[in-house]
Amino acid sequence: MRVLDLTQVMAGPFCTMVLADLGADVIKVENPDAGDQTRRSWGRSGIGEDSRAFLSLNRNKRSVVLDLKSEEGRADFLALVEDADVVVENWRPGVAERLGVGWDVLSEVNPALVYASISGFGKTGPYADRPGYDLIAQAMTGVMSITGDPDGRPVKSGIPVADLGSGLFCAVGILAAWTSARRTGVGQLVETSLFESALALAVWESTEFWDTGRTPAKLGSANRMSAPYQALATRDGHVTVGANNDRLWRRLCTALDLEHLLTDPRYSTNVGRMAHLPDLVAALEERLVERDTDAWVQVLLGAGVPAGPIQDYRQVLTEDPHVKAREMVATFTHPVEGEVPVLASPLRLSATPPVIRRPPPLLGEHTDELLAREHVSS
Repeated sequence: MRVLDLTQVMAGPFCTMVLADLGADVIKVENPDAGDQTRRSWGRSGIGEDSRAFLSLNRNKRSVVLDLKSEEGRADFLALVEDADVVVENWRPGVAERLGVGWDVLSEVNPALVYASISGFGKTGPYADRPGYDLIAQAMTGVMSITGDPDGRPVKSGIPVADLGSGLFCAVGILAAWTSARRTGVGQLVETSLFESALALAVWESTEFWDTGRTPAKLGSANRMSAPYQALATRDGHVTVGANNDRLWRRLCTALDLEHLLTDPRYSTNVGRMAHLPDLVAALEERLVERDTDAWVQVLLGAGVPAGPIQDYRQVLTEDPHVKAREMVATFTHPVEGEVPVLASPLRLSATPPVIRRPPPLLGEHTDELLAREHVSS
């Protein structure tokens, strides 16, 4: 699969990095001024000018510099489109059309082309022309309304779920459309948005609303479908406990020497435990604060109760033995930065595993190579 990547910042580059990790030949098409915004203006730079944010999202790609506002640059791009399988863009609706590289134009150049578009709100609807950012999408789709403690101020998800979610959804759509195009010879337009992707992740929240008529509220770390399934205080911090069915509830009470809770009618069913959650949490924490988190994790896991500590990213990325065993931290050798650590792909394929074949490209690093190979005038 050859992908022409017109995207920048996060949602689009994350999408194309997923494809690149799986073996796609991703060609990052960048403007001649400064390229992808994240090269210069997002986060700390290393030895060179490119930021660590850019390096984290653009491995396994090549870079070609083209000025799509010029006749020459647009002609060069259209020549690349002839032999491409996929084009991905994440501009606001109408920008691609004004540049002369919209779906209608490119599908004429290459009828088998898959054209993928990620935007803030999609190409239609009353919000279509609004600028789209992860923060705004989280706010407008309800994500922020259910994130944080019940009495706290509005909080967004710590992970940019709208950006990353739209990138993942788009990658899935591209793979489906590309599979169809290989069978039929006819491409199609793939579209998703930050707004719709964030909303599509609200599986439990939408279920609660339609099932009960109540507006889902903030629950802190608790689950809106089962209890106890949350972080609970210990002597030195918190332990996460996943006793989300009756069998695990019985195991939890036995492990904590709280068998009397098993005969309490308030907690005899999951519905009852949810209805009396504050009292339930108080009863569990009264016992849990007697010991440290690590001790309780061992006790609970030994009793067959899902449990774990709350770790920060220093612990996860540098100390966690499972992260090391699963090789979730990888490195690549950059021509300027040297050895750079990055998160590896979480996908495990037995025959064709994702690999890091090349570091993120320097701006325009492959322009001459690509234009010459494609016999495009430069």
